[in-house]
Amino acid sequence: MGRGARLRGWWRARRAAARHDAGMTTSEYAVGTIAAAAFAAVLYKIVTSGAVSGALESVIGKALDAPF
Repeated sequence: MGRGARLRGWWRARRAAARHDAGMTTSEYAVGTIAAAAFAAVLYKIVTSGAVSGALESVIGKALDAPF
């Protein structure tokens, strides 16, 4: 069997395996949802902290006071 034939056979097997993939299972969706919610909670705490809020207010204030 030549190298090209082996490569075609391997590629055909990979495509067949990809077609049989049904996607994420319910448990994977649950873990993904929990991870996204946790990340959102951490991001919310960071953005609403005093230091970040002050920095954002400063940037917005400087942008509004900029001369045109």
